[in-house]
Formats: sequence, C-alpha cells, structure tokens
Amino acid sequence: MEAPPVTMMPVSGGTINMMEYLLQGSVLDQCLESLLHRLRGLCDNMEPETFLDHEMVFLLKGQQASPFVLRARRSMDKSGMPWHLRYLGQPEIGDKSRHALVRNCVDIATSDNLTDFLVEMGFRMDHEFVAKGHVFRKGIMKIMVYKIFRILMPGNTDSIEPLSLSYLVELNVVAPAGQDIVSDDMRNFAEQLKPLVHLEKIDPKRLM
Repeated sequence: MEAPPVTMMPVSGGTINMMEYLLQGSVLDQCLESLLHRLRGLCDNMEPETFLDHEMVFLLKGQQASPFVLRARRSMDKSGMPWHLRYLGQPEIGDKSRHALVRNCVDIATSDNLTDFLVEMGFRMDHEFVAKGHVFRKGIMKIMVYKIFRILMPGNTDSIEPLSLSYLVELNVVAPAGQDIVSDDMRNFAEQLKPLVHLEKIDPKRLM
C-alpha cells in the first residue's frame, strides 16, 4: 500500500517532541520533467509515489493575537485511507547555523468525521485547496513536487483550477527535537538540484 504524502508518526503518550525541517522552492511547469528526471536519479525510488489530496485549513480564534490553526487532509485517489490532522508550530528561523526552517509538527490519522468534530469544537474553515503531485524519498528525507489547485465552488473538489503556472517543491524531514544535523544533509541534497530549483529556508510570515 502506498504511503500518503503526509508524515505518519506514532503516538507515544506525547513524550516525543517531533520537529519538521523544511526547505522550499518552486519550478515552472515547463521545467517539471527535467526536475523529475533529476530526482529519479538521486532518490531511492526511481518512480515516485503520486498523490491527489484535499486539504482544509481550520482556525480557532481566542484571546491570543493569532488564531490556532489545524489542517485536515484526505486522499482523493486512494480509497480507504484515513483523514489526517496536522498541527504546525511557529517556525524557529533565528538560528543561522540551521540550514532549514524548523517547526514543531504533530500529524495523526483520524476517523472520517474529523471536519464535523473540528466544527463542533469551535473551529471554522478558513480555506481549502487540492494538491496533486509526486513524492520521492532519499533516506529519511521526503521530496514533494506538487501543484496547488484553487477550489472554485466551496466543497466541490471537481471544480478546480491551477493556482499558478508552477509547482511547489518541498524537501522535509520529521525527526525528534535536537536532530539539527539533518539540516546539513538537506542542504547537501538541495545543492544537487541546482540550477533546476533553488530550495530555501523560507519564513511563512514573509508570504502573508
């Protein structure tokens, strides 16, 4: 069974603090095949896994300055796969010695009534999108190359259009806190993808 393009992590009483190490970039549509060819030569799986996912972003506003954000994602092309609930913490970008963005990450598989549960808890859906692409693996590193599609009619994942003329490229590792050495491996791998794509340590706040 193919793994979904989200990180599955064991639940162990909340004792393990998992961190996501992330580099991001983009590639124009016309350069996609060249990048996929390079990744086939560098990664463990010559033929990438494919995915088609629907993601919904929920907000819970409280007394704090910024709302609490949770992401609900489901596979649209693999029947029987569970929903996934994901929390991403604030990025730790101040440490110049780290070559990747680092943030707390919690990802769990859930039942099909996840969105109803979130609404009952007081969350509201902020936006939703469809992601379609490829997943490569190199050791513990995961490389995702995918296009984001805007949903034209809320809740109707058959009515979509591309958000841009490019593909998002993400290189990430999920590991226990303190494993900062993985960012060195990520930087070295990213160097091998130049000049096709430049993967960088991007602060999400700069995009807002």
